[in-house]
Amino acid sequence: MVERILQSREVEKLCKGESDSPHSVLGLQSLSKKGSKDAVIVLFRPGAEKVSLQIFEEVVEATSFQEAPGFFFYKLPEKLTQAASSLGSFDYKIYHESGLLAHDPYAFPSLWSRLDEEFFMLGKHEEIYLRMGAVVREFMGVKGVSFTVWAPNAISVSVVGDFNMWNGFVNPMRKIEGSSGVWELFIPGTGEGTRYKWEIVTSSGERIRKSDPYGKSFDYPPEFASVVIGEEIFTWTDDSWMERRIQAGDRRHLPINIYEVHLGSWRWENDRPMSYQKLAEQLAAYCQQFHYTHVELLPVTEHPLVESWGYQVGGYYAPTRRFGSPNDFRYFVNYLHSQGIGVILDWVPAHFPTDDFIFSNFDGTPLYESVWHRDYLHPHWGTYTFDYNKNPVVNFLLGSALFWLKEMHIDGIRFDAVASMLYLDYGRENGEWTPNKDGGRENIEAKEFIQLVNAVIHEKFPGVITFAEESTSFPKVTFPVEDGGLGFDYKWNMGWMNDTFHYFRTHSDQRSSHHQCLTFGLMYAFNENFVLPFSHDEVVHEKGSLIGKMPGDRKQKFAQLRLLLSYQMCQPGKKLSFMGTELAAFDEWSPNRGLQEYLLEDVDHKTFNDFVKALNFFYLGHPPLWEKDCKQEGFDWVDFSDTTNSVIAYTRSGYRSRSYREGYLRYEELETRLSGMGEDQYKLLCVHHFGVQSLSKYFLSCASSNVELVFNSNAKSFGGDGSGWCLHSSLYRDSKNLGIGVFLDIPPLTTLIIKVAS
Repeated sequence: MVERILQSREVEKLCKGESDSPHSVLGLQSLSKKGSKDAVIVLFRPGAEKVSLQIFEEVVEATSFQEAPGFFFYKLPEKLTQAASSLGSFDYKIYHESGLLAHDPYAFPSLWSRLDEEFFMLGKHEEIYLRMGAVVREFMGVKGVSFTVWAPNAISVSVVGDFNMWNGFVNPMRKIEGSSGVWELFIPGTGEGTRYKWEIVTSSGERIRKSDPYGKSFDYPPEFASVVIGEEIFTWTDDSWMERRIQAGDRRHLPINIYEVHLGSWRWENDRPMSYQKLAEQLAAYCQQFHYTHVELLPVTEHPLVESWGYQVGGYYAPTRRFGSPNDFRYFVNYLHSQGIGVILDWVPAHFPTDDFIFSNFDGTPLYESVWHRDYLHPHWGTYTFDYNKNPVVNFLLGSALFWLKEMHIDGIRFDAVASMLYLDYGRENGEWTPNKDGGRENIEAKEFIQLVNAVIHEKFPGVITFAEESTSFPKVTFPVEDGGLGFDYKWNMGWMNDTFHYFRTHSDQRSSHHQCLTFGLMYAFNENFVLPFSHDEVVHEKGSLIGKMPGDRKQKFAQLRLLLSYQMCQPGKKLSFMGTELAAFDEWSPNRGLQEYLLEDVDHKTFNDFVKALNFFYLGHPPLWEKDCKQEGFDWVDFSDTTNSVIAYTRSGYRSRSYREGYLRYEELETRLSGMGEDQYKLLCVHHFGVQSLSKYFLSCASSNVELVFNSNAKSFGGDGSGWCLHSSLYRDSKNLGIGVFLDIPPLTTLIIKVAS
């Protein structure tokens, strides 16, 4: 009767390492014939001379198949056959070469359900990370790891790791019948810390090894083996924060001032980056000191190459091990929440690296990567782009976003390189791209993917904010999906940023001819909900530091940088600054060292540092600078045409007349305080002088005689000379009939902010 098993085609495939149905011959097999209930345990241990089993505490030795080396069997005695009441649940264990005694992986039925398959193929399995990859679990009373992978074009897939001496013949996986190409195997006895990879036999017969796309942790490069994470228990204490986040909603009416951080180079200790736990405590205190509302992390999704800053992602479900464990990262988020700081994650759904140890040609075919164009590689980054036309690929990315929100309590996600997703011709010349089905340049599937992710996030996680780094004029980026928009809450205003830097790089004697760089952005400032970014991208690749972009001598450079940041703070839109901006470092940012905080020993850098603190505090304390950020009614030009003097002036308006306490205020405290202020409206008159000459008795229209100078970027405490004030304000008319307004003395390269009561 055993010969029947030996004659199976599957035995030959197992010997070749090409099985797709190992459970059909391995494990507990029935030999039933003509009413008998004989059963045999069949094992495959290539290279082993003997195999022992433990059956109901009794150790027995299996018999080898002489005709099929590597195969062993043990026929159950009649008394034990009666105990095998159901196939696959018989209580026996195997001694492995490593000494491990564990249940037989081939004695267990499938864990992948029809419901799993249905949602996965729709691209809408919202907890796919609990099913795919390596998941520690108890199944049929037995503890182990469920290994699951999507590889539809593979001939066979095996799990290799420390537990089987990295032998791809020992643990072949079962291809789920009728599935989209899902393979699985439950391996008892394995658990947390197990290193593993997938060994895949491609359709061409090549045997390749891949890290797990759904891996929750990874070994260090160059191996980049996936590592099993245990059933981690973490006690979150941020319930009140999460509830306040829901109450705050989309935050368009609240302040957002983001501190963008690369954790690997923010602050070092003993010549290396800090751990998540130390970063949490020091970064939270720092953000409170500087009055930031959120931190935005350059990608902490695992990445093999430090120099990629996290944008060449290898583990979409894994916080990088460089700074600690996944639970250490949870501590980081939980602690920042306890200190009133939100956490935003940079996320890269547009492209992935070409390293052959993970995504590229995953099952021997372009599985995750798009092959829409003749040249698969993106011309800007030399990376592959994701194939949004495949629902399992969409599900992989959707699951990643939801993983960070649910499992890590992230408060916001910034989608990187959105424009490269939306346009088929992005970065490509004529003839290098293929139009869509309608003959256009829009990537229809990418748009639908973005809409899906935003819709699910806002439905499942109210209060979470999504941001688009979108550098074109693609319509309705921040409009709801139901209105035909992409569904983002905010869009980075790249046009404003580029215009601003172009203007500031221009020497003062030439600025009059570039005045439109200061005014053009207001033509579209309220078409979308914007963030005004001074990000890491502007201080790398020989672009120089922010202060290095400023023309003039040392004193003028510091004055220009104060003017730049105060200009950003006054303009409509939420705020983002990259770490180190507050230090005014002349060196370009490097990911291979901590910030140059020793610069604060210099008086110029220290006073500038104090300026940033004061500016951020001023922003939080004045609702006209944020309450109507996304509404035209919150902004009015006073003068945008003075090209001769390089001056612009405008008002920002809000309903509240009182600020809240120093530091970041909890959501409900802010709402309570603001709701009690009634409709006591006031405006801020923002005046920016970009010239290097002092202006005396400069007239600006102002419909009130009740004015007060409340901020001066030229103050002595900030490193200026202290000049700049309001000379006279009244219901004034002179011989030139200038009208009602104020006369100002405006220093060079200065922002003056004047409170105008109604």
